[in-house]
Amino acid sequence: VQLVESGGGLVQAGGSLRLSCAASGLIFDEYVMGWYRQAPGKEREGLSTIDPDNGNTYISDSVKGRFTISTDNAKNTVYLQMNSLRPEDTAVYYCSAGRWPYLRDILIRDPDYWGQGTQVTVSS
Repeated sequence: VQLVESGGGLVQAGGSLRLSCAASGLIFDEYVMGWYRQAPGKEREGLSTIDPDNGNTYISDSVKGRFTISTDNAKNTVYLQMNSLRPEDTAVYYCSAGRWPYLRDILIRDPDYWGQGTQVTVSS
């Protein structure tokens, strides 16, 4: 199984980025796909999940209204659209795939698979 993220980079505060995660080696709609982030010196934070089978989503309160998760099932790809970025959004962002019964399991369980991470830096 491979989860390959792309789309990170340097952006000014107020700007936008879209992260992509291409999944291979798994049956995409059998997993809950998610995004985490980890900033230096901070704990890992579960941000958002989506069930590719039905499109249901969960989004953390910390990014609600600014970040949106989506999938392209034909491409086995999950996206994280990030708008109105703030310096405190600076972190390494990780894609994940978990055989979870609930979307909120991102808050309490480790996924089955992780991507390698992509750096997002927001300048003030």
